[in-house]
Amino acid sequence: MEILLNSLLWKLNNNTFTKQINHMTLLEELQSRSGNQCELCTSPNNLEMYEVPPTSTGGVDGSVLVCDVCIGQIENPETTDTNHWRCLNDSMWSEYSPVKIVAWRLLSRLRKEGWPQDLLDMMYLEESELNFAKETGEHLDESEKIIHRDANGAILQAGDSVVLIKDLKVKGSSMIAKQGTAVRRISLDHENAKYIEGKVGPTQIVIITDYVKKMSDKE
Repeated sequence: MEILLNSLLWKLNNNTFTKQINHMTLLEELQSRSGNQCELCTSPNNLEMYEVPPTSTGGVDGSVLVCDVCIGQIENPETTDTNHWRCLNDSMWSEYSPVKIVAWRLLSRLRKEGWPQDLLDMMYLEESELNFAKETGEHLDESEKIIHRDANGAILQAGDSVVLIKDLKVKGSSMIAKQGTAVRRISLDHENAKYIEGKVGPTQIVIITDYVKKMSDKE
């Protein structure tokens, strides 16, 4: 029993260490790519990695190095300082897809200010980039947005994590998604408020919102 326990502890510690190493390596790659400055506003202060929701490809191609001011306003739209985002006039031309996608979403969010719409009209994204950029619905007016809610009525947003509150059979397979399974970084169906998508293991599945509960950031 003691040997088994020690083995499990070793595996747990080793996995944690590996994740830390991978995170550091990715952060270093982003620092190198960006010249150790925010890829949106060029600030060199308080930089951190931002994984682009809803279903990040992971790695450098799915992440952006941003400062605390930018990420604070990205994640909390009510704190938006419109003038701060004048910086997008430059970052929208980045050669890196995740930077362009974040810039497009922010300009779409601010488009009613006038000048962001002018920049959007000049901006070019590949079709696949544009489709991904639209996943969070920033380009839609409030009246056009479909509101997704979990089993308790909490609003779900792209990139949120949820937990299944009952066993679910996955259509087209023998797989059962068990109650208590965490589904991280969900995407939303923009035509049906009852549907979200996310990965259970390696499989991307459609989930009915009645069967999930939103997880807190600490979970």
